[in-house]
Amino acid sequence: MCGIVGIVGTEPVAERLVDALRRLEYRGYDSAGVATIHDGKMDRRRAEGKLFNLEKVLDGEPLPGTIGIAHTRWATHGVPNVTNAHPHFVEGVAVVHNGIIENFSELKEELIAEGAVFESQTDTEVVAHLLAKYTRQGLDHKAAMLAMLNRVSGAYALVVMFADDAGTIMAARSGPPLAVGHGKGEMFLGSDAIALSPFTNEITYLVDGDFAVLTAQGARIMDFAGQPVTRTSQISQAATFLVDKGNHRHFMEKEIYEQPEIISHALSHYVDFAENVVKQPDMAIDFGSVSGLAISACGTAYLSGLVGKYWFERYARLPVEIDVASEFRYREIPLSKNQAALFISQSGETADTLASLRYCKDEGLKIGAIVNVRESTIARESDAIFPILAGPEIGVASTKAFTCQLAVLAALSISAGRARGTISADDEKAMIRHLIEMPRIMSQVLNEVQPQIETLSRDLSRFKDVLYLGRGTSFPLAMEGALKLKEISYIHAEGYAAGELKHGPIALIDENMPVIVIAPHDRFFEKTVSNMQEVAARGGKIIFITDERGAAASKLETMATIVLPNVDEIIAPMIFALPIQLLAYHTAVFMGTDVDQPRNLAKSVTVE
Repeated sequence: MCGIVGIVGTEPVAERLVDALRRLEYRGYDSAGVATIHDGKMDRRRAEGKLFNLEKVLDGEPLPGTIGIAHTRWATHGVPNVTNAHPHFVEGVAVVHNGIIENFSELKEELIAEGAVFESQTDTEVVAHLLAKYTRQGLDHKAAMLAMLNRVSGAYALVVMFADDAGTIMAARSGPPLAVGHGKGEMFLGSDAIALSPFTNEITYLVDGDFAVLTAQGARIMDFAGQPVTRTSQISQAATFLVDKGNHRHFMEKEIYEQPEIISHALSHYVDFAENVVKQPDMAIDFGSVSGLAISACGTAYLSGLVGKYWFERYARLPVEIDVASEFRYREIPLSKNQAALFISQSGETADTLASLRYCKDEGLKIGAIVNVRESTIARESDAIFPILAGPEIGVASTKAFTCQLAVLAALSISAGRARGTISADDEKAMIRHLIEMPRIMSQVLNEVQPQIETLSRDLSRFKDVLYLGRGTSFPLAMEGALKLKEISYIHAEGYAAGELKHGPIALIDENMPVIVIAPHDRFFEKTVSNMQEVAARGGKIIFITDERGAAASKLETMATIVLPNVDEIIAPMIFALPIQLLAYHTAVFMGTDVDQPRNLAKSVTVE
């Protein structure tokens, strides 16, 4: 995940910027750069690879200046090299960027038609060209920024300098986090408070839709229409903790809200955003030639694998055998060397999953690891590693690792479909376009549904039992929603396939049983609504999680209806995961449980 730092002050900044970037190395990156302004001239140094390469460049060619911006880049658009490294310069404009500019292709075509010459393959460069264009047209810097912000779409954090203003840094947030640091006679910007902790502990967190103008004397924050807004500052404990909660009450809440940014970087590893295709996967597993897949994992990771089963079977027509690892390892499943196996684990150290992996390896299968820790045992013992790139997940109840696992499985299933000829090139491009839109939609959902869910959680906390229902990929989501509620609120909850309601669970339905129905308006919708009617007829309290089409089509009275945007089936599981995470989180907060470290649970289960 890209890291951003900016300083405007009275002392030389280049060395301090690099030191701050070092505190962001945990986010992952493949190139780095720094830019400053000195004596009216803007200059930069960039390097591929780790920060010590950038330091070597700076040792040979120092950068003077008391104002500067710096960046560690995780490649999305364009390969990791010096040309694609940030900051990007265009006609006296310097830009660093975290996130994805979704409409960069159309903006780039427009700018090229007007005579712009692009040096990099990045989406970021369109921002610099737009700002240069607007300043040529006579707009001042603030007006140029606002004009640019109203042209670009996506999930992004932007920090900008102008060569003819050596006292100002401008920034904007629409998704990925940005923090303003308050110093004495100097001001700071950073992707999180950790980067700024050597300089200050007074932090103001920007929220989505904030545009900030920083000088050495302070910061002015406004919305994208240029109207002033007020954001309170707080004292950060980032110097004490390796990973800071920011302005969130718990790590779990922070990790829920990190998902738009995290997902964009996870996707960047697997998707060519310019061509709308999946990048060539690790060739240790040839999805085009295998006869089937075995998938195994534990807990939330197993449920992500269950969603993956639906995708592999539907899009790649690839049979999938899946089970929880604690059962898989003892079943003595008859397997063929023509099959491949995927093992999913956030930590990469889960004992039962590792034992299942070794069983499949002994049977001669090619092994793929979907993990968050590339140096883990499961990764080391696999033939192919598919990193989920979620970054550190502190909360015991998994959130961002779950959606990153889903994103990776979605990309792999599309790749498998293309390799097997079961989806066309046009199908692939269409599905990739939906994946690219996902971070923006996730940001929208998190902002829009949070107040309703927080209120609903107070009512939900009164009940002792909750039932979750779903069909298709919403069935694993129902089980995940129930698992989350159990893990952190200690309310008994069960997730069922909606079609199984009449085969037993309907006996539980009465006025004291909330039933949470996860039902996007997909090919299963009408059948799921029929199950809702069965619940309503027996006095059950329905919490309906659907999309705009579903809300319009259903006329049933509910305890609450949570309406999400209409989205394609390939991204629906990631989008619909958000309200079930928030519902569990806010219910647990209201009940006063230990959200980040629930009783009896561990983050990594390394024993049977």
